Amino acid sequence: MTDQPSDTDDLIPATPTAEDYAEEAKAQEAFGVEDDQGDVFGEEQDPLTILSDWLKLARKHEINDPNAMCVASVDRDGSPDARMVLLKELDHGLTFYTNMQSAKGEQLLHNPACTALFHWKSIRRQVRLRGQAVPLSDKEADDYFARRDRGSRIGAWASQQSRPMSEPDILKTRIDDFESLFEDREVPRPEWWRGFRIVPRSVEFWVNRPFRLHDRKRFTREGDEWVTEILYP
Repeated sequence: MTDQPSDTDDLIPATPTAEDYAEEAKAQEAFGVEDDQGDVFGEEQDPLTILSDWLKLARKHEINDPNAMCVASVDRDGSPDARMVLLKELDHGLTFYTNMQSAKGEQLLHNPACTALFHWKSIRRQVRLRGQAVPLSDKEADDYFARRDRGSRIGAWASQQSRPMSEPDILKTRIDDFESLFEDREVPRPEWWRGFRIVPRSVEFWVNRPFRLHDRKRFTREGDEWVTEILYP
């Protein structure tokens, strides 16, 4: 053993001290994030309503993409996979759009069991959801695709998402080709471009607290009701 610092000392912060937590609280206050000591969950029994409220708070404080979430799935061999996507709608589930021929599209069509995770560093909160990914209808996909910027619609045609490119410039060539193809007319939705709605059966909320004594509350779907539990940190 040696007392010399390891190569990771410059990468991984040391365990916070009481002074560190005090300084962090001051920084959060200066940043405009209220001290939310106490019950941040309230009496609300619908976890998606709580998620909506937290998203509104994150939108005020997060530097960018407060609606970014990590969606985890498994491939046909059972190996886990994950990627960041953007939440686009929140109603009776969490909606995001994608190329259905991408890795995530194929994985979720084969096995719809998935997890979604939000983590907002600015407000020190996290939400983890487990459930099933349900493909969206043609109408839902058409309606959203029509609202996208033309450049994004062209990109949906040009990008063979997750597939290897034979050369770096081929994507630009494909974009130019589809620009010419759809010149002076509307860009239709590709049949492989759609999306999923994640219907949660479990939602866990997490609030950062000093000394790792975090607040955790889990909602689990049982029939038509949500059953709640407070969890140890």
